Amino acid sequence: MLYIREAAPVAVTPPPPGVVLREPSPTDAEALGRLYYEAYNPPVVDNEAAGIEDIRLTFEGTYGPLNLATSRLAFNGGEMIGAVLIVDRAPWPDTPDCPFIIEAFTAPTWRRKGLASALLTECMAQSPGRFALNVLPDNTAALKLYGVLGFQPG
Repeated sequence: MLYIREAAPVAVTPPPPGVVLREPSPTDAEALGRLYYEAYNPPVVDNEAAGIEDIRLTFEGTYGPLNLATSRLAFNGGEMIGAVLIVDRAPWPDTPDCPFIIEAFTAPTWRRKGLASALLTECMAQSPGRFALNVLPDNTAALKLYGVLGFQPG
């Protein structure tokens, strides 16, 4: 389901203690692909190699131009634990012409600790305009978070 957050100020949620957020780089693709697989597993991501390939394609622009300045990765003690990846515009015909969150995920051990809120609010603060994303209708945890952050069905 498509969700949209209209342009509005955003209150940035600080990351959990010890967590550092930074922009992604193409050199992060392999570690990011491993985390992507860890976060989703099958049936979303078949195996670690598929996760790495999907992230490589993301950096190449397959899902739209990746905005490195708006996207964020989260690290704890040098270990990548979360990510939000945003393209300037998604290539699919049913998506609005605005920044599109193509991925938002955290390591399973970091769920429900405020990490996703910190990542998303930091990203949205970098570009305080309209944002859109897709979420599966049965992903109740994500729907609740996105609702709190001002996303509405689009």
